[in-house]
Amino acid sequence: MTLPTMMKNTSITTLFVFLLFNIAIAYSQELRPSNLFCDNMVLQHGVSVPVWGTAKPNEKITVKFANQRTTTKSGKDGRWMVKLAPLQASKTPREMIISGNTEIVLSNVVVGEVWICSGQSNMQFSAANVPELKALLPTAENIRSFEVKRTVSFKEEEDVSGNWAVIPPSSAVAFGFAYFLEKAEEIPIGIIHASWGSSSIEAWMPRDMAKEFSYFKDIMEALDADTSTRDRISASLDSPEGWSNKEDIFMRRQPNILYNAMIKPLAPYACSGLIWYQGERNTRYISGVPEVSEANWYHRVIGINEYGDVLKSWVKRYRKEWKNNKMHFAIVMLPGYGKGTSNNPDIDPQSPTALSWAWMRESQLKVLDLPYTSVANTIDLGDVTNIHPKDKLPVGQRLALLAEKYVLNKDVVAEGPVLKEVKTQNNALIIHFNNAKGLKTIDGNAPSGFWICDESLQWKVAEAKLEGESVVISNDKISRPRYVRYAFAGKPNVNLVNGSNLPAYPFRTDKEIPTEE
Repeated sequence: MTLPTMMKNTSITTLFVFLLFNIAIAYSQELRPSNLFCDNMVLQHGVSVPVWGTAKPNEKITVKFANQRTTTKSGKDGRWMVKLAPLQASKTPREMIISGNTEIVLSNVVVGEVWICSGQSNMQFSAANVPELKALLPTAENIRSFEVKRTVSFKEEEDVSGNWAVIPPSSAVAFGFAYFLEKAEEIPIGIIHASWGSSSIEAWMPRDMAKEFSYFKDIMEALDADTSTRDRISASLDSPEGWSNKEDIFMRRQPNILYNAMIKPLAPYACSGLIWYQGERNTRYISGVPEVSEANWYHRVIGINEYGDVLKSWVKRYRKEWKNNKMHFAIVMLPGYGKGTSNNPDIDPQSPTALSWAWMRESQLKVLDLPYTSVANTIDLGDVTNIHPKDKLPVGQRLALLAEKYVLNKDVVAEGPVLKEVKTQNNALIIHFNNAKGLKTIDGNAPSGFWICDESLQWKVAEAKLEGESVVISNDKISRPRYVRYAFAGKPNVNLVNGSNLPAYPFRTDKEIPTEE
């Protein structure tokens, strides 16, 4: 036999063995739904509900729930999916029966509001560390949670690690949101909690977003080429003792791989929306992608100026994954923190020109350019020295109000005053607001946090007074005022609220772009 013939026969044999091996694996698959479908789960009311999993190829699968019976066949790869017709909210526990060659019975299933809560450390922050929320835990009813295991993957995973449990979520913000939403609506609340401290938005971005953002393409290519980093992560994942805190921090700061393991497998689980409390890590740079050494390439994140544009694309990409263009995204504005910084000794760190989280808040607010989005205003909250403030209860309250108004279509006041327009009158500026019914200051003093300037852009603290549902500002050193900035500092001193005691949103009317000085 000639060498080419021997090589040809060997290749055919190898291919044949490979095909037999894969066919054997496919036909050995037992009927199994995704891990999201298990005892104690909460299904979303009011929309079509996908249910999916794996089985043997071409196996007939039937799903029965709430007097519905839906049948399909698994594909050649063993995957299957059915869609239940919209369900009514119900606290009554029922069974879901999934049958094929075998039968699976899922018990204690209820129907209500399902939300994903994701982000970094302030979303991960435990409810047990907030006294006001800890006191509410024993009184929580009809709240269930699915805690997504914190892990990473270099590929998009098909399934997620976790279980539904009849307990509130560990996250303080997620629990506060669920608690106040349940009290208002009296329906079951299901929280899927997927967060990880110090993670950037890049960690939660699908790889294909590299087509839209060149900086993300660069860091993904760097990750692909960095075998030492990939080997280090793989060794941590394979370690029987688990990974150290040092390795934990290293992994969660990589791009994409949190999305692969912790978000991709959740889609398209039916839900009302996603609450996103993240941005702290992306505040480390004011503009653009920093120049860093190759050894630290994984610290590259988008800067404050660009964050809002990335956030908007990220929202649209997630909606595509869930096949739901109306999926609501509620963003938690970064609260007060830090005094601001400047290389110019003549600039007050509390001035609206200092480099501070004010610029990130403005970037976060860009998400409102998209429909079905909201931003929970936290400008009156936070701690000047603690990046992890404990005043999480009002964050949950405000998120619940936003969900009531924008998702459940309730007639509630969910936001504080929002800039409508500014008019000039003599040497003063008159600021008109939306959501301003009952405009007042929370402490009874004159409105604070306003800065004013003319064309010179030399900002001065403004004297402010209330006039009905407007605020009039001036400064006796400025005869022709032009611009105003409000609450534009790291931890501004603010007191302006509407009749519902919801704080006014920060804003500026000039177009100056922040730069490193």
